[in-house]
Amino acid sequence: LVKELKGHTDSVLSVAFSPDGKQVVSGSSDESVHIWDALTGDLVKELKGHTDSVLSVAFSPDGKQVVSGSHDKSVHIWDALTGDLVKELKGHTDSV
Repeated sequence: LVKELKGHTDSVLSVAFSPDGKQVVSGSSDESVHIWDALTGDLVKELKGHTDSVLSVAFSPDGKQVVSGSHDKSVHIWDALTGDLVKELKGHTDSV
């Protein structure tokens, strides 16, 4: 075990490394997305906006954005540096 990242209040359902390996993103049943410093294990940003479990997370190829899919049938695109919600994509008829 290299690092244990603690901060979610419910089950973690998805994790991914940033393209440069310096950060980790996680999505949880607590409806949040967390961005972590992979070296220190520190929480960098907590992203809130989903209204149900976050099932999938990924970084963009350049590492500047994070995308999350949720049981709330939406996809959120986030700015990885600021944590701001860039866009919410709706239209799915089931979980993403």
